Amino acid sequence: MDVIVGFCGLICSDCPAYEATIEDDDEKRASVAKQWSKEYGVQIDSVSINCLGCHASDDSVFTHPLRCEIRKCGRERGVATCAYCDDYPCSRLEEFFEMVPDARATLDAMRDSR
Repeated sequence: MDVIVGFCGLICSDCPAYEATIEDDDEKRASVAKQWSKEYGVQIDSVSINCLGCHASDDSVFTHPLRCEIRKCGRERGVATCAYCDDYPCSRLEEFFEMVPDARATLDAMRDSR
């Protein structure tokens, strides 16, 4: 499987929602929905666990990417990831990196290799 990196540096192809979608595995969808419902304190239905990564069209992504300001910005700027943006790293990313430092490492490595 190809590695798919989201605009923010998360590895979409490692996400359990992506894996459940690619595998068309309803048991995995149910497991992800249960886990995320517990982790995030919201009710998530297994039917909504369908996502092909944040580069996919709006009808092929989970709920969160539709609201994600980083994704929205990256799409508007037409960059493959934020690593290729002239404004990298922006304040939106800095805030995100505080929660997910691995995403920074991914984007920094991509930026360094260009």
